[in-house]
Amino acid sequence: MYRDHTKVVKIGDCAIGGGNPIKIQSMTNTKTEDVQATVAQIRRLEAAGCEIIRCTVPTIEAAKAVAEIKKQISIPLVADIHFDYRMAIAAIENGADKIRINPGNIGGADRVRAVVDAARERNVPIRVGVNSGSLEKELVAKYHGVTAEGLVESALDKVHMIEEQGYDNLVISIKSSDVMMCVRAHELIAEKTNYPLHVGITEAGTLLSGNIKSAIGLGLILSQGIGDTIRVSLTGDPAEEIKSAKLILRTLGLRKGGIEVVSCPTCGRTSIDLIGLANQVENMVADIPLDIKVAVMGCVVNGPGEAREADIGIAGGKGEGLLIKKGEVVKKLPESELLGALREELLNWEK
Repeated sequence: MYRDHTKVVKIGDCAIGGGNPIKIQSMTNTKTEDVQATVAQIRRLEAAGCEIIRCTVPTIEAAKAVAEIKKQISIPLVADIHFDYRMAIAAIENGADKIRINPGNIGGADRVRAVVDAARERNVPIRVGVNSGSLEKELVAKYHGVTAEGLVESALDKVHMIEEQGYDNLVISIKSSDVMMCVRAHELIAEKTNYPLHVGITEAGTLLSGNIKSAIGLGLILSQGIGDTIRVSLTGDPAEEIKSAKLILRTLGLRKGGIEVVSCPTCGRTSIDLIGLANQVENMVADIPLDIKVAVMGCVVNGPGEAREADIGIAGGKGEGLLIKKGEVVKKLPESELLGALREELLNWEK
């Protein structure tokens, strides 16, 4: 497994690489200068399960805000830098736990050296990020287009630029909105370096398309033992990124904990509001710290049998339903009481 042998990098109190559990990241969409709004969003993301948060730092005011934000949150903060190397230095000076840069867009070697010197002084990791949308013209020409090979060469060129300055506290990310190109790029780079990899499908899209692309791309990459930290990039509420990331990791067997909700598709036998009920159950169990499976079934014909593989479940009938625990029918209840009865069982669950 590639991830078992990557270099361990500390981001604040959080360690990635070297076989450590894969960490879930997201990025704020508030103005970083607005400390109150940014802290409120980060705390909400923390509660959802975010383990590393990234904030954009486009101004000196944003860099100064990092110091105040850090006082009010519990997870490591990564400063996202583009174009202005001075923002990277200012973010480091204000306590950023890691910085994300593309050395190709912050200026010449002297500016990269200034950032590396500041990072070295405080032992702050640098995430070297390369996206398919910003691949250098020379590499596009060399590979006759944007390719996985070009992405890998670009990333390693930038890594070597920093290594030549005697610094190797690095994380690499190579992202593309082309899912299969992104998968191939990770397969290639895993053969060429032992730095931990930040994995994600960039510009994946809306909640629907972004989740599908991310599940396929991250699933293929992570299942090969590649990837040390992930972000599911969605056009929407960042909290949705955390929910999706947790589900992807759990589905791949890379993370335990949290209630897994399974539900049947609707059919002509469905006599209750199965769609609404399943969504209510999924939202209801989000804050219950159990590692079990809950089934939500739409009819009493197959419901009890299908629910046997779950630890507990409900199966709906016409205006009523069954509460099923460990394969056995426990109660018959009016439809309006199913959700409450299920929550009561979960809150008093005994292993």
